[in-house]
Amino acid sequence: MGLIRAGCRLASHGYSGYGAAAMAAQRGLWARGPRIPNERGAPPPTTSRRIHWAPQSGPRQEKRHYSKDKDKCDDDDHRHEPSIWYKMLESAATSLASILVLGTGFALAAYTYHKTYKYFVLAKMSNAFEPGDPVLDLAAIGKDLPLSKTAAATHWIERPEQGIVDQIVAGKEVGHYHLFIGEKGTGKSSMLLEAMRKIDGDGVAMFEAHADLEIFRIRLGKALDYEFHEDYMGSYFSERGPRDTTALLDIERALNKVEKVALKRRARVGRPLVIIINQMHLIRDDEDGKDLIELLQQRAEQWAASNLVTMVFNSDDYWVYERLKQLSTRMAVLTVVDLPKQQAIAALKNYRRRYFSEVPSSAILEEIYDRVGGRLNFLNRVAKSQDMLATCEEIKRVEKTWFLNQCWILGEEMDDDVMDQQKWAAAAVVLATALVDKEEEMEKTYDPTKGHILPSYPLHIAQEIMTRADFVRALDRLNLFSITSKAEVRASSVPMHIAFREIVAQPGFREHLQATIDRIAAIESLGRTRELVAKDLVWGGKYEIKKSYGGVEVSLKQEGKKRDVTAVEEEDDGDDGKE
Repeated sequence: MGLIRAGCRLASHGYSGYGAAAMAAQRGLWARGPRIPNERGAPPPTTSRRIHWAPQSGPRQEKRHYSKDKDKCDDDDHRHEPSIWYKMLESAATSLASILVLGTGFALAAYTYHKTYKYFVLAKMSNAFEPGDPVLDLAAIGKDLPLSKTAAATHWIERPEQGIVDQIVAGKEVGHYHLFIGEKGTGKSSMLLEAMRKIDGDGVAMFEAHADLEIFRIRLGKALDYEFHEDYMGSYFSERGPRDTTALLDIERALNKVEKVALKRRARVGRPLVIIINQMHLIRDDEDGKDLIELLQQRAEQWAASNLVTMVFNSDDYWVYERLKQLSTRMAVLTVVDLPKQQAIAALKNYRRRYFSEVPSSAILEEIYDRVGGRLNFLNRVAKSQDMLATCEEIKRVEKTWFLNQCWILGEEMDDDVMDQQKWAAAAVVLATALVDKEEEMEKTYDPTKGHILPSYPLHIAQEIMTRADFVRALDRLNLFSITSKAEVRASSVPMHIAFREIVAQPGFREHLQATIDRIAAIESLGRTRELVAKDLVWGGKYEIKKSYGGVEVSLKQEGKKRDVTAVEEEDDGDDGKE
């Protein structure tokens, strides 16, 4: 068939039928067979297709044979040429196969990347709960301490609550989530760090709360080693990542991942994970803050019931307890207060021996306790100072200045523009005065063993004394007063209560307070009074005021005439203002 086609092509160029057939056979021989040298011994041409044959002239009969052969070859070529529909189908099939190959390749790549990414997300989060925690490293660096396993190396004073905290952080106390509440500087965070140090942070993650939800989200991700899909590259495969969302939804997704990690870890270790959120009081007491606390509490309740994760909330302010109390069923509250007298004196003695290699006398130690109480941060500052009594005086002065700057009253001459602030300040001063006066009603304010017994009022009584229900929580946030977990209101610390005594003992203080209260009452009275200005009253004229339906009618009488000067004035509906 190949020789016939080649002969047809040569015949179409003017060669005779036999000549074309011989040439086609020779070309096929040269193209397929071995090279044969010519008469002179030279090899044949390298390209057999370029051999030129001289056209042979023959009779007309041969040319008629040539025409018949050419037509036969053309018919044979047309018979074997594919149709246009076949070519279209072939092109479509090729395109479809290419698309399927590319689509399948991209789909497999995207699926593989997505599954691999999710696997590494869980692996990284699991690694965040392995022994060793950056929080411990930072705490040690902040105290200029080596990473030692001994309690003495950490300059630590073991509180009575330390054993309970150790059980919670080690994952041995299950079935509850916990709220640590107490004044600033009582040692709540230090106890948690010490408990983490004892187990080298195994199964524990700790981070600081923040008022901004975005910063809270970032800190949570750092503690859990979770990027919130910010490093997700699925967009290269036309896979949209779940990052376009709010901070609250990101936090929910992170907690979902924690739940998966906790399930695997409990099957392997048998203990729940522990997540510690420090300084919960920094969250704003608004709608966003309440939504965040509700989200965290729902997870804490669920995980406490299933023993997956134990969540620990640490707060200085009472409002966090009030918020959690509304929905709590498994919450356990641990109140952290100042150290008792004997333990505070022993701690101060140990501090002084470690820093200055000296042992103060018992009289000096008791006087220091009388001035600053058992607050750990105060004792730490005093123990590290050269003159301990001067440092005690400085601490009291700072507390007193803080209270006066926030709450001092302006007296009888105050301007009415500051009335709102003075209402708040007068309420705080009234409560401080009531706490000082209550000392006279108490049987004792000092115990030789326990130390100071600060006067306090129940929260509802404190609100009654202040005549406002919304001020006391703001005062708690400013660390002027403290609301305990038992809803008792008292001074925030021993130095603050001593400052209250000094302020109330000032000459003329109570008269100054009463003048401020009277001035506030007078301004409020002016705001509730309506003034009526009379004009156009000439000699012999008078006003006639009488009550009518729906208000008061005022008319002017003048020399036998009666003229209305003021229409009916509606009765006061309770709005303050002047007319």
